[in-house]
This record gives sequence, C-alpha cells and structure tokens, in this order.
Amino acid sequence: MTINLLVNKEGAKISKYLYGQFSEHLGRGIYEGIYVGENSDIPNVNGMRTDVVNALKDIHVPVLRWPGGLFADTYNWRDGIGPKDQRKKIVNTNWGNVTEDNSFGTHEYFELLDQIGAEPYIAVNMGSGSIREMAEWVEYVTMPGQSPMADLRRKNGRQEPWKLRFLGIGNEAWGGGGQMRPEFYSDLYRRYQSFVPQYEDEPMYKVACGPSEDDYEWTDKVMQIAGPFLDGLSLHYYTLPAGEDWQSSKTSATGFSEDLWWRTIDRTKKIDEIITKHSAIMDKYDPEQEKNLVIDEWGTWYDVEKGTNPGFLYQQNTIRDAMVAAINLNIFHKHAKRLYMANIAQTVNVLQAMLLTDGDQMIKTPTYYVFDMYQNHMDAEFVEGFGKMPANVSYTASKKDGKLTISIVNYNLEDSEELTFSFENQFNTVLSAKLLMADAMDAHNTFDNPDQIHEDKITEYKLLNGDLVINVPNKSVVTIALR
Repeated sequence: MTINLLVNKEGAKISKYLYGQFSEHLGRGIYEGIYVGENSDIPNVNGMRTDVVNALKDIHVPVLRWPGGLFADTYNWRDGIGPKDQRKKIVNTNWGNVTEDNSFGTHEYFELLDQIGAEPYIAVNMGSGSIREMAEWVEYVTMPGQSPMADLRRKNGRQEPWKLRFLGIGNEAWGGGGQMRPEFYSDLYRRYQSFVPQYEDEPMYKVACGPSEDDYEWTDKVMQIAGPFLDGLSLHYYTLPAGEDWQSSKTSATGFSEDLWWRTIDRTKKIDEIITKHSAIMDKYDPEQEKNLVIDEWGTWYDVEKGTNPGFLYQQNTIRDAMVAAINLNIFHKHAKRLYMANIAQTVNVLQAMLLTDGDQMIKTPTYYVFDMYQNHMDAEFVEGFGKMPANVSYTASKKDGKLTISIVNYNLEDSEELTFSFENQFNTVLSAKLLMADAMDAHNTFDNPDQIHEDKITEYKLLNGDLVINVPNKSVVTIALR
C-alpha cells in the first residue's frame, strides 16, 4: 500500500509541548520516583534522582504540569516553602490518605525543571483555595522587584524570579475540582484570571478547565462565557479498556485477553473524534483559531498492581501501552493547528509512566521509548499524506531542518505490513531507522529484566526510485528519518 506524502505543502507546526509530562503528588510519583531528598543513598543532585533526571533529559521533556490533578485543589503553596523541618504535614485525602510532608514544593519543582530542561505549568488551587492565594503564589514565583512575596522568596533562598508561562486555573471543576456547572465555572474563571499578576513581558498563558471526554456542552458554555479570557482549554481523556464505567472499565495491565487488546486500541482511537468535535465547537467562538486545546491529562488507566496501595495508581507498562502512546501522538499531530499542549499521565510510577522505580533501581517503559523515538517531530512541520492505509496501522510524518521523519505503529497481533511512502524523490538518504517491538502482547520490562523491550534498529526497508518501502512487524513502532 502506498502513501503519498505532500512534502511541498505547508503544514501546521507540531508544538513541542504535545510531548509534555504531568507529575502529581500521588503515590510514588514525586517521592521515591523523582525526589529522594539530599541525604538519600540513591544518587541525587539536590534531592532529585540522577537516573530519573538523566532519562527525562534524554527525551527533552518540554513542559511539566504540577502539582495536580486533584491534589492541586487541596494544595496550599505556602505549605511547601521554607525550611523543610518546619513545613506543614498534611493528609493527601485524594490519593491514599497518606501523610504529605511537603518536602517537595515550589523551590524543588523549579529545581527539577532546571535539571531536566523543562518549562513550568502550574495548576493553581481553585477548588479549596482563594484568588488571593493564587495571586500571591504567582507573585512569589515571578515578581522581580520588591514586594512581600518576592521578599519571602528571597528569604527562602531564591533571589531572582522564575519564569512562569503556563498557568492552569481549575482542574476537573466538573468533578473532584468542585462539582461545578459550566456556567458557574466560567464566571469563576473570569474572576480568577483577572487577578493573575503579570510581571514578565511575555503574557501568562492561561489554561481554563475544559471538558471530560465527550462533554461537548461544557466546551460550548465555557467558550461562550469565558472564551475571550483564556488561551488554552484543557481536555482530559483516559483510555479505559473495558468500557465507559470507571468502576469496571480498567482491568489488568498485564495478562489480558486479545479482546481487551482491541478494546484498548478502539478506546484510544476515539480521541480523534473527541478532539474533532471539541475543535468544531471552539471554531464557532474562535474562527481564527487563536485559542488552543490542551490535553493536559491522557493515557491508559488500569487496575493497580497487586499488593500496592489502590490510591497510588501504580501499573505496569507493556507493548500495548506503546501502541496507545504512538496512536495518540499520531492523532495529536493531525490536529496540530488547534492542539498546542498535551501532558501524559504520569511521568514516574503512576498510570502510563515513562519510568518505574524500586529503591535505587529504575527501568524505562515501552511508552518512554515511543517518546524517545518521536523526538524529531517536536516543533516540526506536519506533512499531510493520502493513500489507503491498512486497517490496523497508523502513521505520522513531519519535516524539519531538511529532514523528513516518518513514524508508524502496526497494532496487528499477528501480521506484518509492507508500506510504501512516496515523497517526490526529495529524500534519498536514511539517517536512522528505529524499531520497538515485542513477541507477547503484554511484554514489559521488569526490574529483573529491564531491557526485555528496548529500541533496536530496523533493517527491513529499502529506498526504491525515490520511495521508501518498509516492512513493519506486528506489535511494533517504527521511526525512520531521511535527508
């Protein structure tokens, strides 16, 4: 089957922020996963795990959303500043009712960002907090001159302000963030955003709480009432394998049936329809497409691993999750004109994580390798293509700096697929050809066998008369870069 890539046609820019991450104070996502403290025997720099930091640096995480999630709507930023032995201990009522000692707070968050090279995306507390609380936090972070909060920041050891571009105002306000109606939330958002202080030349990018999945009424009301006052509208969509009901829809991350493989794939592909319909509503109020859709929570959600705290959301990550990640990223690229940011949930030890840790051990998941293989697409120009594709194959293509990158996912369980990509004889050298694949549909890395699934080279391809002919194995992700 032949796909003709329109390499001379101008395409939308694939924002690097589509490769964003999300880390919440949840289970072992922050503590043990990212932050172990300065006195830990685990190698660290200022408390941040060196192995995790290096792994995240390697995939060039562009932006990291924090501190939640639901945790954000019970979080008071003042609890996480100052001497650590004097910080308030609280109960994390959203996730496992465990004690949170607030040793990872604002200063630690920006230290982490500095180490991995990412930009901040802070979710402020609209659920149980106040406008003043939000405004003082922004002042604490960004005020360069003399003020009460800037002076407090300096007292706590940080002289210069940090840069803060992305600010989320409200998280899941339709649910755990306040059980609000869209009309009420929209009016409240308008009030909150008007008190966000602006000390930097670059305007703050304000993200309003958007819909859950296919709640199109929410999008319509928020765009109608609050649209002129927002930059991005968030969307949350999780891949729940077995159906719509949260109580019975997750199932195990491993040991699943072929039927659940296909249900998972079908559920994740639905995000294409959901983005399309929400974008159409946004077009009604924003025909120039100046506002963005921001999918700041997405990924698979399974039952927790046996023997772990149900509130910690710790799950394994298999080749099926690599399929899900690649399918989502391919879809995101297609919507790059409207879609500006996405944040997979979550970075370490929670849900569809990049990395899993156990004591001083760390493993990279199949999802991590997909993000690694797709790096060329960040801030590249989307390349449209036409031609009939096999039913169980998805692809994306982009161009940047004279290079063409093609990424393909074949989620067949048995059959390989031979594909031909035609690109008008403009690219004649293969720069790299990477493959991620597995034999078993629930193959995954463990601490005993950390490299069972890893990137390899693919050799079953050829350049023929200016076309790329490639055989893509079943249960695999492939990325080829050409010049």
